Amino acid sequence: MPEVEIHIGGRAFEVSCQEGEEHYLQSAAKMLDEEAAVLSKAIGRLPEARMLLMAGLMLADKTAGAADKVAELEAKLAEKEAEIEALKSAPAPEPERIEVPVIPQIVNDTLAELAARAEALASDVEDKVKAEA
Repeated sequence: MPEVEIHIGGRAFEVSCQEGEEHYLQSAAKMLDEEAAVLSKAIGRLPEARMLLMAGLMLADKTAGAADKVAELEAKLAEKEAEIEALKSAPAPEPERIEVPVIPQIVNDTLAELAARAEALASDVEDKVKAEA
């Protein structure tokens, strides 16, 4: 079991840990040291046991807050996943029927006849204008 030296609140401690967990121990010690530094700035020098206790309690408070936030986010995630599953299992909506009006052929024929008459009248007017000129 490896022995690791950690520093918290300006003090060194020898701690044992499992093989391969040295990095995690150093990370945890760094977090505890940061809380101890906050205490030292706010209160000044404390006895070792009190400093470790207070720093541990501050970290525990942060951890509890983070755990509450994680639980809240997990509940929201579960709600959204249930909503997604409900949408996936819901039957597909009925296709919307869209009706496009069809113009009867007689209307097309009538419009074509009117256009032909208008062109004929225009042609007659042009011929009369040329004849008078």
